[in-house]
Amino acid sequence: MTGEDIHDPLALRLGGLAVAPPRDLTGALFGDWTRVDGPVGELLVAFTDIGVSYIRTADSVGDDDERFRERFRTLFQRPLRRTTDAPAGLRQAVRGKGANRVPVDLRVLTDFERDVLTATRDIPTGQTRPYAWVARAIGRPKAVRAVGTALGNNPVPLLIPCHRVTRSDGTLGQYVFGADTKERLLRSEDTDVDQLMDLARSHIAYQATDGVVCYPTCTRVRSAANPRGFRTLAAAEAAGNRPCELCAPAG
Repeated sequence: MTGEDIHDPLALRLGGLAVAPPRDLTGALFGDWTRVDGPVGELLVAFTDIGVSYIRTADSVGDDDERFRERFRTLFQRPLRRTTDAPAGLRQAVRGKGANRVPVDLRVLTDFERDVLTATRDIPTGQTRPYAWVARAIGRPKAVRAVGTALGNNPVPLLIPCHRVTRSDGTLGQYVFGADTKERLLRSEDTDVDQLMDLARSHIAYQATDGVVCYPTCTRVRSAANPRGFRTLAAAEAAGNRPCELCAPAG
């Protein structure tokens, strides 16, 4: 604008019509995908301009690029193009380091599913939580079974660590890539899987020390000497223990 235009009402209105240039059209039509090394073998990872949207192990798709691309197209209704690049921080994130800092694209999910996965993303590396904890965290304490279904549909495992969600009895439970892979992932994060299995066989789902009850993988109780085990949270509270503020155990 010239100096005269600054005071011209029509020029000002026309200036207000200016819009940002459109984003790259190919980015709106296509997703990108690449392969990265992960803690349980090679991973096929798809991502959009919003974030990582789909992750599968090479084994789970028969090491078949076309099968991976077809599954992505079915979910997202867009094709994929191969790239050698990967989102910043992805390679570290799939190994449990800084996963929360990598954006994810969950647009294909329902509000309930997104709530479940958002809560699950808060479970710290090296720890586990039961399905009931996730249900309570999203304000739906009776929706335990639905939480399990939502986790089974997690499109970005590892970035959203559904492998850290276990059954209420302490056993590891199932996983989108199989129970053996779930155990391998937990062990790769230094989770004491052997202790969890021993406690589950003894019907112990909670441990208490110094008047505080926790999940067995909580950092507060892991370093405690001879914590007392309980089958239920109610039993632990009846024995004079209050729920831990760190792991927030659910009944």
